Amino acid sequence: MTHIISIANQKGGVGKTTTVINLGVSLAQMKKKVLLVDLDPQGALSAGLGIKPGDVQHTIYDAMMDGSIPTNRTVNPVQAYLDVIPADNDLAAAEIELIPEIRRELVLQRTLEPLDGWYDYVLIDCPPSLSLLTVNALCASTGVIVPMQCEFFAIRVIRTLLESIERTRDRLNPNLELIGILATMYSTGTIHSREVLDQIRELYGDKVFDIVIYKSIRFAEASVAHKAMVEYAGKHKGARAYKKLAKSLLERVDGATPSDLS
Repeated sequence: MTHIISIANQKGGVGKTTTVINLGVSLAQMKKKVLLVDLDPQGALSAGLGIKPGDVQHTIYDAMMDGSIPTNRTVNPVQAYLDVIPADNDLAAAEIELIPEIRRELVLQRTLEPLDGWYDYVLIDCPPSLSLLTVNALCASTGVIVPMQCEFFAIRVIRTLLESIERTRDRLNPNLELIGILATMYSTGTIHSREVLDQIRELYGDKVFDIVIYKSIRFAEASVAHKAMVEYAGKHKGARAYKKLAKSLLERVDGATPSDLS
């Protein structure tokens, strides 16, 4: 069974793309077959993997909007066990073009259906909005991971997003589950970050991963090198955190035990 997981938050700059790349590479290093889907018209995921506009013939836009292009023709290999479907600015037009579509919320689901069973995990990098593209991602997914920046206003955003996930599950996708909330961009030694993290854990309990992604310039350095942190600086605490997240995901989704992952 293929697990399709959206990495979603309508707030920008919270580490969605960084999480998709590092989680994807970590799973691939564990020999899980992984597909990354760039669903953000800004194409940050594609750029982070070293894919430039014009480097590829087809993108996720083509797969969603042109029925004559098979989805597998948009898949690009990145490394062993890891593939990507890229995006570019053309995807911004999909927001308007999807409006007259019948069951427009399910276009991405239909697009990914031919790949079912090809991969262990499909990770979708959602745009920073609660747009029709994000709704498509939620309808295509079996689970959601929510990266949350450790600042006060992020708590309000999380409430809105979780309400959207609930509505999507009730009305469109009963298989959708919240896998977990991931604290990101945590500032070491600041009272504010600690208070926000304590509050989110109090509100959402075990739905909050016991993993914290600390703020570090090394993430930006890894992006410039077009590498995941887990490749660029594997012993860095940020890399170790994402490797731990991959193991936690396998435990929560696949029911793996710590002994299975050792």
